[in-house]
Amino acid sequence: MTALEKIKTFTGKEFSASPSPFMRWLKPIVLIAEQGTLEFEYFVRSEWLNPAGNLHGGVTAAIIDDIIGATVFSLNEPIFYTTINIAVDYFSSAKADEKIIAKTHIIKKGKQFINVHCEVWNSDKSRMLAKGTSNLFKTETKIEP
Repeated sequence: MTALEKIKTFTGKEFSASPSPFMRWLKPIVLIAEQGTLEFEYFVRSEWLNPAGNLHGGVTAAIIDDIIGATVFSLNEPIFYTTINIAVDYFSSAKADEKIIAKTHIIKKGKQFINVHCEVWNSDKSRMLAKGTSNLFKTETKIEP
């Protein structure tokens, strides 16, 4: 089973089989899984908040980085890619017990680098919370099937 096929089996459910312990801690629900694009839903937990009671920017950035990594896995590449930079713009926030949606797509895939875009929205997609772009570099580490 390919990485993408595995992700697709969790559509509508928590992606509890992720190889990333961090992603398992985030507990995303798979909404859409296609090659080069993912859409996950997250439930904002109280430990994700900053002192003002809003979704912490670092958690938002971590969600963006993590789903971008999963998006690269959806390409079924045999080699691991690692994040070399990430830029995040913040527009709004969320509170505890709200649901948020992160959606990604590949901008460009070259021989050594992949550029991926992510947007984070409130649950009805009427308000963008953040957007991020990342470049990932092809390593020499093989991915175990």
